[in-house]
Amino acid sequence: MRVVILGCGYVGLELGRQLTPEHDVVGVRRSDSGVDAIESAGFEAVQADVTDPADLQRVPDADAVVFAASSGGRGAEAAREIYVDGLRTAVEQFAARENPPERLIYTSSTGVYGDHDGDWVDEETPLEPTTEKTEVLAEAERIATEVAGENGIDGTVARFAGLYGPDRYRLERYLEGPVTEGYLNMVHRDDAAGAIRDLLETDRGRDDAVLVVDDEPVAKWEFADWLAAQCDLPEPPKRTKAERLADDSLSAAARRRIETSKRCSNDRLREWGYEFAFPTYREGYQAAIEAYRTAE
Repeated sequence: MRVVILGCGYVGLELGRQLTPEHDVVGVRRSDSGVDAIESAGFEAVQADVTDPADLQRVPDADAVVFAASSGGRGAEAAREIYVDGLRTAVEQFAARENPPERLIYTSSTGVYGDHDGDWVDEETPLEPTTEKTEVLAEAERIATEVAGENGIDGTVARFAGLYGPDRYRLERYLEGPVTEGYLNMVHRDDAAGAIRDLLETDRGRDDAVLVVDDEPVAKWEFADWLAAQCDLPEPPKRTKAERLADDSLSAAARRRIETSKRCSNDRLREWGYEFAFPTYREGYQAAIEAYRTAE
């Protein structure tokens, strides 16, 4: 199977590493440094902008396309350019080929669910995005399924929880505090990539959506206290949502993020047979904890 990974960044590089022993993989980035990172990871790289149809012509045909591009943490307009315009461009460009792909997997976010006051959400929960950026992500999901389907490609939406892993453990945020209350829904980078690999290799998830999140959503205060204990540090200072929201300098988007609370279920992914390398944060953070303790 040939797999093209558009926007082959944090998760895409790991996905390529996991797929290359048995599959033909092509990673696509628009920067020189991005191309170098793909080649260093051990698979083919193509330099192209996913929003440019002419650029995409340089990308070879594929059996499956994974759209994992990032807007780089910028605002809603930048997100729309990548996730909506770029995704639509990619769907139309690949669908028009003599040998179009059978599948598209789009990596979305659990942010599309909005606030559920700490209740559980799953794939049947209606989407209620609360920010301009998550509204863009919800629109992109429609393109990944409906528009792709209209073009003869089976689309899958993989909704990632908060990604962590090498270079993204962010220990200091929780060890130093203050830590605002709420829930964390997380997935290790290796399992985010592993779940996509599993979808491709088992052919599950066509015309469907799946939550990619580990086994145990955790309260931020509980996680911070556990992390501090593992690092032999005192428990960090904490603040309630009300205390955090009392800051008049917060942007509207920041306020909505603080007010948003939910727990994401991975029952569907588990029922489909995926086995996690890091089932919870306890296993996933061990490498970071050991590195922190060694450095002290």
